[in-house]
Amino acid sequence: MRPPAARLPSARIAWRLPAGAAGVAQRHASIFPRLRRLRLHTRISLVLTGLAASLLLVLAALWLHGARQGIHEEVEAASRVSTQWLTALAGELQAAPAERLLAVVRPLGRIRANELQVQAAASDKADGRPPPSYKAGRRVPEWFAGLLQPDFVPRSVAVGELRLVLVPDASRAIIDAWDDLLAMAGWALALLALLHLLTGKALACALRPLEQVMQALDRTGRGRFDTRLPVFATPELGRLSRAFNGMADRLAAAVDDNVRLETERELADRLQASLQQERRLIARELHDELAQGITAVRALAGAIVQRTGEQPALQGPAQSIVAVTGEMQQGVRAILHRLRPPPGDKLGEDMARLLAGWRMQHPAIVLHAELALGSRPLAGQVAQAVVRIVQEGLTNVARHAAASRVDLVVARAAGQLQLCLRDDGRGAAGGPSAEAGCGLGLAGMAERVAALGGRLEFTRPAGGGFALHAWLPDQALTEEVS
Repeated sequence: MRPPAARLPSARIAWRLPAGAAGVAQRHASIFPRLRRLRLHTRISLVLTGLAASLLLVLAALWLHGARQGIHEEVEAASRVSTQWLTALAGELQAAPAERLLAVVRPLGRIRANELQVQAAASDKADGRPPPSYKAGRRVPEWFAGLLQPDFVPRSVAVGELRLVLVPDASRAIIDAWDDLLAMAGWALALLALLHLLTGKALACALRPLEQVMQALDRTGRGRFDTRLPVFATPELGRLSRAFNGMADRLAAAVDDNVRLETERELADRLQASLQQERRLIARELHDELAQGITAVRALAGAIVQRTGEQPALQGPAQSIVAVTGEMQQGVRAILHRLRPPPGDKLGEDMARLLAGWRMQHPAIVLHAELALGSRPLAGQVAQAVVRIVQEGLTNVARHAAASRVDLVVARAAGQLQLCLRDDGRGAAGGPSAEAGCGLGLAGMAERVAALGGRLEFTRPAGGGFALHAWLPDQALTEEVS
């Protein structure tokens, strides 16, 4: 049995709070952003290590409770045995003089975990004893001693004029418990550090495919729609890779279809423009050559009719020529009307239909349109150019601008048709672009305006967004067949 020592005073645990809640909030504000910057496997490893540390703290609390009970039972049992021994000794020395009793008891000093004190029967003053030799000079923190220090009642045995007092002392057992706790804490910290390292490495290996996923997403975001992921062995990551590859296939097909449709539309517009140009040339040739010749023949035949009133043999054929040439003029006029481009008097209806369909497809974007087209019909090529420019501009807004409002103004002023399309989105690089996957809409728009002798500009207003300005010649439908 270890030699006991003087009883340690009970300790009080005092918790000091920060000076103010502002200091705590400031520290939390500085810690959380750092935690958010940690990598995923490091954060998961810290969480698992924290859970293990919490479990160890619970086990430590249970160990402290058991250690306190063990110290109490050990010291209490030693006190009972020591009391029985002193009682037996007192019976043998009851009649002995006090000097002999002191000579027997004083060398003992300590009995197991109890300090033996000798007091006179009429005094409370006890003889002092030397400190314990076991772990002499060692002390433990007061808070730890306060947690483990049991409550004991001193025991006394009267022997003649003297009184033997046993004072239970658990200080040496508490020092042993403190040493055990330090050893266990060291092992626990080492195990937690090892757990953190092993967990971090295991998670890094398990989550390594996520780096490939992030790289694939970045490449796809930059327009590399041919990016694919390998099928990972882990079931969850395998499902993720298959889902990503399927999405990439559908996205690539959609982009290809979109580019194909854009190309086909541009080709159709160019073919339509070429056909209209050819029809205008044919109509002009018919008007200038055939129609003028028929008019001249009819005029000559009419003159013959007027001058051959007395010659029926000549007047009859001349009248037939006048009638036939008149029919030929009507036929040529009908052909010319069919060859001429469609008049622009339906531009308002076409624009209303286009804007209504766009609003239905994009209800989240507010579209405000002002159309001041006047009463005179526009030439068909100008009207068609206006519709195509507005259509392409609105398509670009829906695809790339991320705008919430679009303003459209089409007005005729000073011999020009002015068109302005402005949005409040994130803007664009400005100017025509032929980047792969984006179509040739702006480039085709610029070519269409240039072919009509107009002007096209792209600006980025100071308030943000993107603006398209077009000026086209105000060509009214004035061609008539003579």
